[in-house]
Amino acid sequence: MRLRTARRVLALTAGTAALALPLLTVPAKAADSAPPRPLPRTGFETSQGARWTTEAEEREFLAAVDQGSDRVSLRTIGATSQGRPLRLATLGTGRGGTTVLLVCSQHGDEPAGREACLSALRDLAHAQDQDTLRFLARTTVLVVPTANPDGREADTRGNGDGVDVNRDHLALRTAEARAVAAVIRDRHPELVYDLHEYGATPRYYDKDLLALWPRSLDADSHVHDESRTLSESYVRPAAGLAGYSTGIYGIWTDPLTGKPVKQVAGDGQERILRNTAGIKHSAGLLVETRLDALDETEKDDPARNHRRRVATQRAALEGAFAYVDERRGPLAAVTSAARHAGFADRGPVFLGGADNDPPEPGEVLADPPCGYRLDAAQYAEVGDELNLHGVTVRPDGTGVFVPLRQSQRALVPLLLDARAAYHLVSGSPVKEC
Repeated sequence: MRLRTARRVLALTAGTAALALPLLTVPAKAADSAPPRPLPRTGFETSQGARWTTEAEEREFLAAVDQGSDRVSLRTIGATSQGRPLRLATLGTGRGGTTVLLVCSQHGDEPAGREACLSALRDLAHAQDQDTLRFLARTTVLVVPTANPDGREADTRGNGDGVDVNRDHLALRTAEARAVAAVIRDRHPELVYDLHEYGATPRYYDKDLLALWPRSLDADSHVHDESRTLSESYVRPAAGLAGYSTGIYGIWTDPLTGKPVKQVAGDGQERILRNTAGIKHSAGLLVETRLDALDETEKDDPARNHRRRVATQRAALEGAFAYVDERRGPLAAVTSAARHAGFADRGPVFLGGADNDPPEPGEVLADPPCGYRLDAAQYAEVGDELNLHGVTVRPDGTGVFVPLRQSQRALVPLLLDARAAYHLVSGSPVKEC
């Protein structure tokens, strides 16, 4: 890791101690003689981690951050089935550069990522150091601070209808996944960073932080490699430098040798956000912090457990920002090339498998059709979803034709081929166009 990265991580690690400070301040915008004005604080921070930030506190906090900084803008991008707003905060100039999307706490019972996103948004909005200002001059940070508000309110994994939002990024049946899909379609983020938590299995699966890139074989190979670099050369080392243990999500390891024992999660399912992001040509990363208490001290003091989880997320997030700062050129190059590659309409499409799990012969479309026809009823059923995915269609009689020759080439068979595990409708394949 470069010295600059290390310095940024060390600065952040020191900053996490601010959770225990009575007040955070920044220079006021008024006259030089005016006293410092306190920064907005989350409910988590004001309680010293004893409780998580409520929805009402989030609303007030984001409004205060927005009012106190001209770098931030807020808008509502949807509403849940129970009527709670889905918010998007935009930080940066919006004049090009690298776009990063943070999707925080898709699972409502995994709140540490949400707290990290809220405090990081505030800190970036008010930072005055030159490194951060240069970073923001070339970066737009999009934040969905609570990607599952109903689940967060109920402290449940699923949303208000009991649906796992992180298994809905292909079908887009939930308002939560639809909102994220629209942001990805409209903003084309180079990086989609997804914050979660996990339950440990002692000895085999109990690191402070786990991370995983897109394993789907339909993600462009160069986007895949950049995502893995993000994980293995930046995010995990940043957490390690801050004093936290790390590993690869989904892989049990032998506590004595460190060698893999078995895979328990983290496959190539296209409906999971880290994979969907890769298929849509964004570098993607899943990060998971350990929910369970590390020791008797954390068992006796839940607030201490909460603070450790949030601080781990913040350290990992700083690693992601360092990656963007240092590799924005290669990242932009590979994501741009991947978005254009589909127009060549060459190569196989994979209906299964992963980067560590070769596909079965029946899961490989070695010679894909040139497109799929949908009749009027089929298009009425899935037209909105195709639009949210950014899939191009053209009229064809009473229905539509969906060509593979487009940016979202690999996505089309996953949505429309009857052989795909999570297809939306069974389109009619067309071999010659």
